Parts: sequence; structure tokens; C-alpha cells
Amino acid sequence: MPRPIPIPDAISKPFWDACNEKRLIVQYCDICDYKQFPPEAECRECGWHLHLDWIETSGRGFINGYSVTYDSRIMAWHEEQPFNNAVISLEEDPKINFFSNLPGVPVNEVPVGAKVEVYFIPVSDDQMIPEWRVIEES
Repeated sequence: MPRPIPIPDAISKPFWDACNEKRLIVQYCDICDYKQFPPEAECRECGWHLHLDWIETSGRGFINGYSVTYDSRIMAWHEEQPFNNAVISLEEDPKINFFSNLPGVPVNEVPVGAKVEVYFIPVSDDQMIPEWRVIEES
């Protein structure tokens, strides 16, 4: 499936740079101990902006739920329809979610609750993005 190529801005650049190093990071507020993704200019929990940093995650999580897209508005994805849209919750903080098409998992056969791990795929010569694969069904 063709993937959009991210255009990093000042806030998201550390995340995309880490992806190019095959590392999954999230923002961390050292004032209130809150982790967040997607990245923002300030902490969603306490509002501080001077104490946001980045921490590496384990790259593991579980499938929280999913839907199936039958009629995408994105023309480049029409040939791939239908496809899965899984919600991946991080192992170390289930409030942090990523999304995945779960390549290799048949449509409507997504094993909700299954453990997953991140891996990285190239979307251009100089950019990788995170993708997820099932490592253990529940």
C-alpha cells in the first residue's frame, strides 16, 4: 500500500529522525511524568512546554481494536481496498496509540488483544515510518 511521506516540522522532527534510526520515541514531560503522542508544543497533562523531552519506547504493544476501510477517500489506496485499520496501544502506556494496516493480516481477521511489535518501512529514500506486526495472539 502506498504510504504518505511525512513532512516533519519543528515539533515532529525528533520523532521522524528516530524512525530513520529504527527507534520509536514519544514525548515525555519531566514535570508531571506524562507521555504523549502525537507530539505537541506543550504537555497535554500539565501545560508545561519547557520540560518536554523524548524517551524511547519498547516498541511493543497490543491491538486495542480495529475497523475496515472499504471506500477510502485517498485515491492511491483504492486498489488496496478493503484494508484493516488497527489501533495499537503501547505496552508501557496504553493511552498512547498508533495506527496500522497490519500488513499480512487478512481483512476482518485482526486478532484484537494480540501482542505486536514495531518495525520500520521506507516511504522514500530518506524517510522510514513505523509499522506493526503481530508477534503473539492472545
